Amino acid sequence: QVQLVESGGGSVQAGGSLRLSCTASGRTFGGYALGWFRQAPGKEREFVGRINWNGSRTYYLNSVKGRFTISRDNAKNMVYLQMNSLKPEDTAVYYCAADVNYRGTYNSPTAYDYWGQGTQVSVSS
Repeated sequence: QVQLVESGGGSVQAGGSLRLSCTASGRTFGGYALGWFRQAPGKEREFVGRINWNGSRTYYLNSVKGRFTISRDNAKNMVYLQMNSLKPEDTAVYYCAADVNYRGTYNSPTAYDYWGQGTQVSVSS
């Protein structure tokens, strides 16, 4: 099993930055991929990005490319989402998720086996 806890959310003005962190425990951290998703009120959960087990590959939602960066520190069991140039449409609850079985499409929520509780990000214009 994997336990995930997000932190770092908050309220910022458009153009600002936030860094989300996700702490993992349980299963060996370097053995699985991690993703970030978000969900705005009344909308479906949306893929934001993914990082593979050793950080050598990342994937992003088109609308966040060039603004968001995912990284991980396997020695600290941490994954990060650096968000720059934030826009009001980035407002959502952000979730960290672990893909330990590699059985689905990388940008689908159903591919992920464990989820954190989420952290709120609010961007005002």
